[in-house]
Amino acid sequence: MTELADLHATTSEHEDVVPPLLRMARETPTRLWNDSATPAELSAAIGWGAVGATCNPVIALAALRSDLPRWQQRIRAYADEHPTASESDIGWAMVEELSVEASALLADAFAEHGGRNGRLSVQTDPRLHRDADALVAQALHFDGLAPNVIVKIPATETGIRAMEEATYRGVSINATVSFTVPQAVAVAEAIERGLQRREAEGHDVGSMGPVCTIMVGRLDDWIKAVAKRDSVTVDPGVLEWAGVAVFKRAYEVFRERGLRTRLLSAAFRNHMHWSQFVGGDVVISPPFDWQVRLNASGIEPLPRIDEPVADTVLDTLYERFPDFRRAYDVDGMTPAEFGDYGATRKTLRQFLAADAELEALVRDVLVPDPEK
Repeated sequence: MTELADLHATTSEHEDVVPPLLRMARETPTRLWNDSATPAELSAAIGWGAVGATCNPVIALAALRSDLPRWQQRIRAYADEHPTASESDIGWAMVEELSVEASALLADAFAEHGGRNGRLSVQTDPRLHRDADALVAQALHFDGLAPNVIVKIPATETGIRAMEEATYRGVSINATVSFTVPQAVAVAEAIERGLQRREAEGHDVGSMGPVCTIMVGRLDDWIKAVAKRDSVTVDPGVLEWAGVAVFKRAYEVFRERGLRTRLLSAAFRNHMHWSQFVGGDVVISPPFDWQVRLNASGIEPLPRIDEPVADTVLDTLYERFPDFRRAYDVDGMTPAEFGDYGATRKTLRQFLAADAELEALVRDVLVPDPEK
């Protein structure tokens, strides 16, 4: 039995002990998605109540590497079938095949939830982040891969324009490369415009399931990097709350404005990126290893979404870090400034690097190093 199967079996053997994530799924409106498209991990997460999955270039690369002999064989076969395909074309074809395979595992949840859940995220090519028309075209292509695909587009000024158009054309969007309240609000308002345009033409939008990711842990990472760069010292623990504070503020604004897009918590760094959001009509998307940790944590999945961040913590972050103010205030940034925010640049660079690594993986199969 594999390690993942062991974990799942252990949960099933003790029916009187319900894992915290499964309790959350049963007792609250908060939904669990799996931050991985690896089929074995997704299957186990479904046993804990997962009704969706997310993916990005880094995650897709990890999924291919987790079953490398199989995908090396498939790369060779695809290359033979498509003799003029570039390394990039072949790599993205593998990502598409992986995504279709994973989406099938969520078909039941997709039907049960009427399209609001049961979706598998496929992320647009990060090299297209400056071209709205190209992002829309790829979003439409990915939308056709399976009925339950949701497409990730970065929350930059260009990406947000693409989100509105793709939504209007029937694509469910998962905004990514998103860390701040102004980004989340701009995303949700663009999606709202797209939904309203569809409704005005008589199209049904009830089966669409848009979400806006806030990469809470990556915001924490950025504020910590700023603290180090600028030699700012604050009480221990304060810097763990930046992402939580931003997510809760965005959730408050979404409810005030009646925005139909749900928020999604991603990029876990501590348990609060789950425990502080339980009870909200939101999505929690931990990596699989974090799901294992959370289920073993003993933390009760109690509704905490409306519990405010302590004033002392919020005041310290707000007073000492201009980049937190930019992230927390609804008008902290204009869309034109989203692409220059530190966390945005760092994440886009990482996604672009992963894309290059995907090409290298294909190259190693097609043109192996003769010295190895």
